[in-house]
Amino acid sequence: MKVVYFLVAFLALASSIAFAYDPSPLQDFCVAVNENNGVFVNGKFCKDPKLVKAEDFFTHVEPGNTSNKLGSKVTPVTVTEIAGLNTLGISLVRIDYAPKGLNPPHTHPRGTEILIVVEGTLNVGFVASNQNNNTLFTKVLNKGDVFVFPIGLIHFQLNVGNVNAIAIAGLSSQNPGVITIANALFGSTPLISSEVLTKAFQVNKNVIQNLEKQFL
Repeated sequence: MKVVYFLVAFLALASSIAFAYDPSPLQDFCVAVNENNGVFVNGKFCKDPKLVKAEDFFTHVEPGNTSNKLGSKVTPVTVTEIAGLNTLGISLVRIDYAPKGLNPPHTHPRGTEILIVVEGTLNVGFVASNQNNNTLFTKVLNKGDVFVFPIGLIHFQLNVGNVNAIAIAGLSSQNPGVITIANALFGSTPLISSEVLTKAFQVNKNVIQNLEKQFL
């Protein structure tokens, strides 16, 4: 019985220690700097607060150039573009779409995305994981409509209109990362073994080689 009491007491103590922290930043800001000394927080060194300026929290975003194969351009505003985002757990992107332009299937490994359509009409969607039968959740969005893409799930946006479209998306990370599925599978460095890809997609080697040529 004493052993049981000891285990209960130990687990209670361990639990209190595990949750005894403040999940919020412990300073007003931690502007990132490219230095090798100072206070290191969340992957970046912090600028001396006395040297911080308004420009550390500012950037300007121009319309993206959509004259490419996909007809879209994603312009990120992460901690790389605004040093003041460091430790704040948020970022955004502007996405420009030519008529029929596509932001291809991709994932953000470190952030949930919430998107609002500023101009145009988009067909958007995400695919649930295997445990949820790879269910596709899709919807056509018009100006002012908002849609959420859960963290880590494959998602896309397609401009289904005949005019340019614009969307703004917020992400729950200062550096959410992005993995474009086709690029990762068929344009990796070095290339993934054709034996792996032919078996995974159940196609012959010529199909895989043709796909790889698109990403050279």
